[in-house]
Amino acid sequence: MKAVHSYRDYVVGADTQIPLVNGQMTKAINFDNAATTPPFVSVIKAIVDFSPWYSSIHRGTGYKSQFSSMLYEEARKMVCNFVRADQGSQIVIFVKNTTEAINKLSYRLCSKAEDNVVLSSCMEHHSNDLPWRDKYKVDYIDIDQQGRLSLLDLEAKLTCYKGRVKLVAVTGASNVTGYRNPIHQIAEMVHRHGARILVDGAQLIPHAPFDMKPADSPEHIDFLVFSAHKMYAPFGIGVLIGPKSVFEESCPDYQGGGTVDLVTHDYIRWAPPPQKEEAGTPNVMGVVALMESMRTLSRLGMHQIDRHETSLLYYGLEKLRRIRGIELLGSHEHQNRVAIIPFNISGIPHGTTAAILSYEGGIAVRSGCFCAQPYVQRLLKIPPEEIKGRIDDPQAPHPGVVRISFGLYNTREEIDVLAALLQHIVLHKKAYLNKYQTISPPIH
Repeated sequence: MKAVHSYRDYVVGADTQIPLVNGQMTKAINFDNAATTPPFVSVIKAIVDFSPWYSSIHRGTGYKSQFSSMLYEEARKMVCNFVRADQGSQIVIFVKNTTEAINKLSYRLCSKAEDNVVLSSCMEHHSNDLPWRDKYKVDYIDIDQQGRLSLLDLEAKLTCYKGRVKLVAVTGASNVTGYRNPIHQIAEMVHRHGARILVDGAQLIPHAPFDMKPADSPEHIDFLVFSAHKMYAPFGIGVLIGPKSVFEESCPDYQGGGTVDLVTHDYIRWAPPPQKEEAGTPNVMGVVALMESMRTLSRLGMHQIDRHETSLLYYGLEKLRRIRGIELLGSHEHQNRVAIIPFNISGIPHGTTAAILSYEGGIAVRSGCFCAQPYVQRLLKIPPEEIKGRIDDPQAPHPGVVRISFGLYNTREEIDVLAALLQHIVLHKKAYLNKYQTISPPIH
């Protein structure tokens, strides 16, 4: 493994020069890794190297098709090894991203029975909330004052529903605050009440080691979803892992090429999973990218990556805490978090702050609610009547925050640049507000 300071060598475009509003050029700083990450150099190379051998997989007799098929199926084993899934009982299904994975699972587990309940939480991304609403009764595990999931409320709801809870769907790490949920402790609680657990791993898998645990462990994870575009392989592939038995029943949500074994005009025999769940021509290039991403992350060491990013989180929090006028959301501690920092500058709209950082410093952040509007509303303590006002008036400005999210290639020197510009913005707030008063904050 190379030294920490050379992580940047692994990432495409880490030192790209971009223009500022004054016409000068500067080195781009990307603190928006929670949305998507740039590709690894090794990922680009793997795609280029594989390109001459690319062919449509399954059923083709040509050498390239056979080679591509072998690689595609080998990728399922690599995914299982990367997250320590039980290959005997669980299968890997390739999808476009985490959102599609959760939607697919929601249709697979779909039941209109009034007694069936899905527990989501108040800190979830919309993708781990909305797909369940039209198929189950959905209830939400509460959060504490700092935005962390309440295990006491989870236990209370599991007890209250008396076995009616079929699934508990929680994030591994929040995309707003970075809080890591104690997923194995949650799994033990969930299984004790006869339910299953889904972990949205989009914000956790790229940043720390993950262990689904054996199927006979009370702490095992039943379903796991994540996206390659957040783990340095942004080429349109995602993963859904779950018990094979779940996908053997009923018909797939997407139907067509590759999903069937036998068809007549009045009969369908579906192919076995996972093929049944992967309609159409598979994204082999995306799978190649994911495979190389997992190889590179494993080579660098997930524990080492976790320690490095946690050190960046600690350093960033300390820097921002010293700037008067910076309002940090949630806890100021760096323990049990991935490297995400949500904040606002007092008196400046979140969208305006993000624009200033980009135009004046070449610093990419994200602002808004990050597809987690109920969570951000709670964190900002938005009164119910104000939320209702926004429902009644679609043109009303939305609340939100600015989000910094680090990747393994970010540095303390980049954080120093951010902190210096934030300090300057606070000291010259009026001038910046006048200059950027027409900037509208994003809604989502």
